[in-house]
Amino acid sequence: MSDYGASQITILEGLEPVRKRPGMYIGGVGKEGLHHLIWEVLDNAVDEAINGFASTIQVTLAKDGETVTVEDNGRGIPVERHPKDAAGRSTLEVIYTVLHAGGKFEQGAYRTAGGLHGVGASVVNALSSKLVVQVRRGGHLYEQTFRRGVPQGDVAVVGEARGTGTKVTFKPDSRIFPNTDFDPQLIARRLEVKTYLHGGLRIVWRDETAKDKDQRVTEFKHDGGIVEYLDDLIQARDRRAILEEPFTVERDDDEGRIHIALSWTESTDVVLHSFVNGIPTQDGGTHESGLRDAINRAVRAYLDAHDVVPRGVTINPDDIREGLTGALNLFIAEPQFQGQTKDKLNNPEVRAYVAGVARPALEQWLNAHQTQAHGIVTRIIQAAKARQASRSAAQAVRRKTPVGSRRLNLPGKLADCTSTDPAECELFLVEGDSAGGSAKQGRDRQNQAILPLRGKVLNAEQATDRKVLANQELSDIVKALGCGMGRHIDLDALRYHRIILLMDADSDGHHISTLLLTFFYRYMKPLIDEGHVFIAQPPLYKVVIGQETYWAADDRQKDELIANKAGRSKVEISRFKGLGEMNPSTLYKTTLDPLRRHLLCVRIADDDKLATETTITELMGRDAAARYHFVMERADEADAEALDI
Repeated sequence: MSDYGASQITILEGLEPVRKRPGMYIGGVGKEGLHHLIWEVLDNAVDEAINGFASTIQVTLAKDGETVTVEDNGRGIPVERHPKDAAGRSTLEVIYTVLHAGGKFEQGAYRTAGGLHGVGASVVNALSSKLVVQVRRGGHLYEQTFRRGVPQGDVAVVGEARGTGTKVTFKPDSRIFPNTDFDPQLIARRLEVKTYLHGGLRIVWRDETAKDKDQRVTEFKHDGGIVEYLDDLIQARDRRAILEEPFTVERDDDEGRIHIALSWTESTDVVLHSFVNGIPTQDGGTHESGLRDAINRAVRAYLDAHDVVPRGVTINPDDIREGLTGALNLFIAEPQFQGQTKDKLNNPEVRAYVAGVARPALEQWLNAHQTQAHGIVTRIIQAAKARQASRSAAQAVRRKTPVGSRRLNLPGKLADCTSTDPAECELFLVEGDSAGGSAKQGRDRQNQAILPLRGKVLNAEQATDRKVLANQELSDIVKALGCGMGRHIDLDALRYHRIILLMDADSDGHHISTLLLTFFYRYMKPLIDEGHVFIAQPPLYKVVIGQETYWAADDRQKDELIANKAGRSKVEISRFKGLGEMNPSTLYKTTLDPLRRHLLCVRIADDDKLATETTITELMGRDAAARYHFVMERADEADAEALDI
């Protein structure tokens, strides 16, 4: 047994914890974590704006696609020596090199703020290969440079300046992030949302990576606030609102500021975007719970007061919220977020506060707008009837626990598993009978089912509902899953809790995966929302280096393997033309084995919902114009060798 004593205890100092464990501070080093660096710097600038100290923010993505600059015309970070710092450092240096140092722990500098923990600036600094801060204060321009969190000198005056403000330029560290290229469209969407949340705020977005000079500068400013945001949410999804005007309520008191906008649409999905101090809370929290409580109780009070629910119809909260589209914008002094990424609000008192604001206002609005209230009631009753009919139908076809009592109309091509517990069962949708044969032989029969699909499935975005229902491949998928589709989907009847798209690792395979994802998004979206849909990652290459065998999903992984592992060893490369070429044991070892495989869970973050809807509508819909523009704008990015011409 090895010794365990004081010498085995490591103390990380300064910004070392951030570089050692970046996931604790930004959630990970993938795309979301990379862009979280921008959000941290942006939120500090927005905090100046929402407290009345700034009116304009400029965000610039440099031509290299990796360097970002955020500039505001706020008060500017203090540059004088910090009175409590024993080392005599400037306040600016303390903010960017000391965790939990900031101006938002007390109520003096800010009434409300999104950057609360005093770690945002220092985390961005620690994870950047280079960061430069420029401050305009007192007629001087101050500057300090850092490399990987380490100051390259003291803050110094570098010139004269008019006005006040802060300018931060940083480049993420490639030693931390596998990919340091920012997504301009993602940044632009986030910036525009900020201007919806703060009426009157002006944000100038400069994308120097854009090929078209006319598209390099965009100005966002939405004086209509979240009411305008709500309209855009509904229009972007091409949904029809059943209300002439949305319900809105706004309050500003000692407990905080709140603005709510709600509408109901003919769609069956619920879209609720919530924000706290300008931060999108994609995982919800107590403020969303309070709003749901208020909607449920206010609508129920109206239903009971007017006795409009038919006999035999039972209304539940899901019926009330079906088709709801809403935006909740909350500002409070001491928000308690779950983690530094601030995806969820945990303040217990906020639930009652939001409900106390929203419920009486919604009740009063419903009684004062009888015509619009009647439309909501009709919508709710229809949802309840549809749910009850769907559940009744599902009861007749639900998968029974004993193996012998399973329903008999399962697809003939389905190789089912023996387990009767949906939580442990997996359904692999496999491209072609050949691959299906290998998968059937290599799978674990206890909990892995295989359904081979013939060729490319129907594009559900372009087809009518009748064609979708009549399509054999899609019909087989629906039958195998057992939960129905469309508004009648019943996840309680789902026969497999993991639905895995297993396609060839080539362009045709990716196309089939896209077609299937389009179908699931349009007709079985709750499966995606609940995390039941996955994409398998089969290898495209088998790479033998010396006596060792490796697997590569694409050319990049193959090249990295050879560069890092080969040395002087002999290298043999085999490319799989399809999954059908793999023998069953290889397919299981690389793709089916839960202990060794890599699955991608298909999820849609709140920030990406608008973009997802737009992308599917434009790239998979009937109008070819959007696809033409997409191809023409990105033609030079295509790999000529990969094109099948």
